[in-house]
Amino acid sequence: MTAALAADRDAVLRSTPVRRLTVLYDAHCSLCAFVRNWLARQRQLVPLDLVPAGSDEARRRFPELDHAAAYEEITVVGDGGQVYRGASAWVVCLWALSAYRPLAHRISTPSGLRFARGAVLAAAKYRGSHWPPPAAGPVGWAYQPAGGCDVRHA
Repeated sequence: MTAALAADRDAVLRSTPVRRLTVLYDAHCSLCAFVRNWLARQRQLVPLDLVPAGSDEARRRFPELDHAAAYEEITVVGDGGQVYRGASAWVVCLWALSAYRPLAHRISTPSGLRFARGAVLAAAKYRGSHWPPPAAGPVGWAYQPAGGCDVRHA
């Protein structure tokens, strides 16, 4: 894609209204599951679809997305093709919630994003110290039991 085409695409994405967001979260992380459940309980001005990162559903919805990166940092995808990662993803999640939209507007400034980025890094550090990432399998992320399978197959 040429620079001009990329600039045109970015301009279209900026002007495309967001009517629905998909939040990709790590279903194996209890902190991520807690935040997912918290988001689901909030009154939403913009509907949030909460989909496990790397799942068949996530891959079906977003075949061109870097799904491994969604395990590294929160990823939110808008219905118009917008992709938000890290602090911007947290801000857009707050923006979608009735009670937190004013806060999202306040922290969407450059200094507010630095604050949001610090909060995201603190959460990532906490998550990383308590939940190691899932082991990579031959087709993305997969659970590998320790010691192998004890069942004999005929």
